Amino acid sequence: MDNPIGLLPPGLESLSADRQTTTEQKAGALEQEQFLELMLTQLQNQDPLKPMESGEFLGDLAQFGTVSGIGELKDSFNSLAASLQSSQALQASTMVGRNVLIERDTVKLAEQAQVPFALELPNAASDVRITIADATGQTVRQFSLGAQDQGLVDFEWDGLMTDGERAVPGTYTLSASALIDGASEAVPTFIQAPVESVTLSRDGQPPVLNLTDIGAVELGTIKRVL
Repeated sequence: MDNPIGLLPPGLESLSADRQTTTEQKAGALEQEQFLELMLTQLQNQDPLKPMESGEFLGDLAQFGTVSGIGELKDSFNSLAASLQSSQALQASTMVGRNVLIERDTVKLAEQAQVPFALELPNAASDVRITIADATGQTVRQFSLGAQDQGLVDFEWDGLMTDGERAVPGTYTLSASALIDGASEAVPTFIQAPVESVTLSRDGQPPVLNLTDIGAVELGTIKRVL
């Protein structure tokens, strides 16, 4: 005699048991267990004269597999996020004591020191110009770099003004423009700053670099490590 009312069809008993065992072994899989219990209850209480169609049953199994797959994918993403965070922390720690390029339009001139900085061109330019102004907005020096290729262009100010005199120590403003396809446009400037320390976040946020005379900046804002 075939299976009585309320029992699973042949072969489904072991299938359901295996499914339940696997699901129970997964931490935090409450939604999957509930789904499986609902499907088993439906099978046990079906009308024996009108059993569930095989296509419908396979559809439920496929849905259960999708739910299980989403959970596994979430675990994989969590693992990947933790790995990336550890990699960022390691990368940031290697920057301590080194100089980095960060986008800024002001720079500090020290006594008898030179000021290295850079600018970034989105495309090749036929002419590039740099202007350095003091705290009052007065221009103290201008440079023409001529034609330059796309990308970062390194430059160094010797600290001298247009008249050849040494500029007084202090904060100066940088501005750069490029003639690209016949039109003049402003381009960003980047200054060098030493990394004093690194602050690691415990809430999954990227590491923060603490730069001399600048303060805390996110790792992603660093243009280049020198």
